[in-house]
Amino acid sequence: MKPTIFLFLSLFLAFPAKSQMSQQQRDSLNTLTQADHQLMLERLGIDALRAGPSGNPQAPNAANADESKVRLENMPEPLVFESGKPVKNAKDWEKRKRELFELFDEEMYGRTPENLPSVKWELVWEKDSLIGGVLATYKKMKGIVDNSSFPRISVAIDFDYAVPKNVDKSVPVVMEFGWIWPAGMQRPSTPPEPTWQEQVLAAGWGFGVIIPTSYQADNGAGLRSGIIGLVNQGEPRKLDDWGTLKAWGWGASRALDLLEKDPKVDAKKVVIEGLSRYGKAALVTLAYDPRFAVGLIGSSGAGGAKLLHRVFGEQIENLASSGEYHWFAPNFINYAGPLDQDDLPVDAHELIALCAPRPMFISVGSPTVEGQWIDGKGMFDAAVLAGPVYDLLGKKPLSVTEFPPIQTLVEGDLAFRQHEGGHTVGPNWPYFIEWANRYLD
Repeated sequence: MKPTIFLFLSLFLAFPAKSQMSQQQRDSLNTLTQADHQLMLERLGIDALRAGPSGNPQAPNAANADESKVRLENMPEPLVFESGKPVKNAKDWEKRKRELFELFDEEMYGRTPENLPSVKWELVWEKDSLIGGVLATYKKMKGIVDNSSFPRISVAIDFDYAVPKNVDKSVPVVMEFGWIWPAGMQRPSTPPEPTWQEQVLAAGWGFGVIIPTSYQADNGAGLRSGIIGLVNQGEPRKLDDWGTLKAWGWGASRALDLLEKDPKVDAKKVVIEGLSRYGKAALVTLAYDPRFAVGLIGSSGAGGAKLLHRVFGEQIENLASSGEYHWFAPNFINYAGPLDQDDLPVDAHELIALCAPRPMFISVGSPTVEGQWIDGKGMFDAAVLAGPVYDLLGKKPLSVTEFPPIQTLVEGDLAFRQHEGGHTVGPNWPYFIEWANRYLD
């Protein structure tokens, strides 16, 4: 990398959270993002992308929210090999999984590099904390990533976790993709109920929060820094390189490495959880790392648990824009250019199927509060279509196949609930904990 470019990126790395940036800093970030996005378009030979629909229901180009206009066509079949032969048993499924991972790697989420550096965990502090009436041992950890291959880029993983102190056995842990609220930023109002951490501790489990943006920024400008930039030595991505969703999953897996060494943690009973873009990351993490035992996937929408072949709510064109393309492999941009959703050889139901036989709870908010952009029915339908794989492996799919009324818990080893709130997992935590207890007790 040229020194001047590296200096510019170094300055970007020093930028605070976007809400605290000056206008000049925001402009610099946007310039870098647009430049990288345009470079990917050039490498793909794409002159222009189709515009995505608007999330504003009143806009002239509002996203479709009319079920009568939905047409599911060319849906890929998880239990059919690329050759057209059926998958008949669990042994066949292991072979089919390899096909599906290859398709997701090449066309959507990108390939995880083979030359990934090691991580050395350091204890920042440890203290006893009373959280919701439960005395817990709370640790703040920092994972220092080996950057000897390219010292210009430094990467570290921020991860905090707590386990009940006065227990004589190892406990399950719920690991959340979380974020640090910028100083002075108003947080959304929360109900007076116990926090999810308090609820988890009351259940006898531990909790952990990993900060994905500590090791990979959530924008295109950051693709030449963080863990992606470190492995690429500051150079642009290749067309099938991993995006931030997989990179965030890599960090969660390194945190799980750490938990495996803590005798207070039952590392075979670790839940991965996230909301929105972090719900997408949680689903990708669960699919690609079989060590995670359970998934709580919150309002993950397009690029997560929602069917992309379903033209409702957010679409591929939105995901391929300069604001979101960094989550995916550059190849994925093709599906908003010369190709469309019907050309995509995989879809969300197959990503859910790759998590089988492990249990998963899909959470979404009210269509009138959270809105239709996330497409709760599209996520429910994806879980229904993944059901035959769970059934093949001796697990229970969703107990119903018709979209249920709001606040109905649809159970099975796949579970689904649309709660009464907005863009949050909040109201579903008690239901998730009760459901997951059968797997974590």
